[in-house]
Amino acid sequence: MERKIMNDLLRWKRDDNRRPLLIYGAKQVGKTYTVLDFASREYKTCAYFNSENNFELLEMLKKESSLDKIILKLSMMAGEQILKQDSLIIFDNVEDMEVVRTAKRFAKEQNAYHIILLTSSKENLTKFKSEELQFKYMFALDFEEYLRAIKQEQLIDFIKESYKNNKPMPFHNIALDYYENFLITGGYPEAVETSIKEENFNTLESVHQKIIDLYPKEFLRQNQLIDMTRAMEVFKILPYQLVKPNKKFQYGLMRSGSRAKEYASSIDYLSNNNYVNRSFRITEVKSPLSKNKDVDSFKLYPTDTGVLFHMLHLSKLRFLADERFKYILYENALASSILACGYSLYYYQSEGKAEISFVVQTRNGKIIPIELVNKNVAKAKSLTLFMNKFDIKEAIRVTEDNFALKKGIKYVPVYATFCFKENL
Repeated sequence: MERKIMNDLLRWKRDDNRRPLLIYGAKQVGKTYTVLDFASREYKTCAYFNSENNFELLEMLKKESSLDKIILKLSMMAGEQILKQDSLIIFDNVEDMEVVRTAKRFAKEQNAYHIILLTSSKENLTKFKSEELQFKYMFALDFEEYLRAIKQEQLIDFIKESYKNNKPMPFHNIALDYYENFLITGGYPEAVETSIKEENFNTLESVHQKIIDLYPKEFLRQNQLIDMTRAMEVFKILPYQLVKPNKKFQYGLMRSGSRAKEYASSIDYLSNNNYVNRSFRITEVKSPLSKNKDVDSFKLYPTDTGVLFHMLHLSKLRFLADERFKYILYENALASSILACGYSLYYYQSEGKAEISFVVQTRNGKIIPIELVNKNVAKAKSLTLFMNKFDIKEAIRVTEDNFALKKGIKYVPVYATFCFKENL
């Protein structure tokens, strides 16, 4: 399964200033598979180590001071000869600082050895932060990667061309059908492979349930046991929060008398470690947007639409027939697309309850509202009022309709939001 991050890995390998690379991303997004695939393509040998509870490895790294001896012992432990410039050393499930300290020491050895570290905890980025390391985030599959997985590369070219020129895409309805299947499947590689190989929807559901069943184990990493329980409470309530007309997160939906301070650390954990995407409300549109967010008003989106589909207890027939559920997954996927492009999530809501789905500030400081158009809810007036009030000249409407450009508003089909990264 071809992943976009492979191009980043190739650039990293060829970089004369290369340092050990720490790849972080949620469990099950394909980090290990992709890096091992990269190693098999680009290196003569690969020395792979799962560092989780690997006491032999950690003890050796702690005791040895000579890098030459470390390489020799790593070779013996892996059963592979480690060659300068032509072997990839992989440390998976990195949690212990000893592994990171060793990698940092190799960063000073003129790039003779190529080292990649993998972790599923985004909080480790702060713990491991160092100029001796490079960092790269790995997302689950987006729609472009999904189309490649199902051998629809030509459709990608048509979508990108139409996005660039704001011209209708000739295979619009076909792309919509594929996109609906992608939403149901989600971006976890195992789910994508299952959907390709098997027609049985129950098998796909079992994959999503298996992923959800992994979460409690991961939540144990929190400092307090009660926070683990509360994190699971928050995660389980998300589908009901998103079904509401007002999707702002409400603590009272979990249990009577619930208060924000009781759940603050659990929500921070879920957000910081990519189990949920958090979008903060803004009431003013001034640069930088981060200064205008209301930290007490936010929406939470599960990071994977397939998992959300499963948690909503939907069938494909009900999903296609009920526009309400379809737009819940559209909004969820749009949030993920915006984040994958490197932007923070904000939504605008005035005191009069006029709402813009997302507001993005680009790298050059430009502020662009992105409105998800629900054909069953009249929201066009909200975007016009927003643009007039804040003197905004450009906007994006994400819609089930085809590409178009009208009065400074770029109309983008729901399936084309992966193009935001190329040119928002």
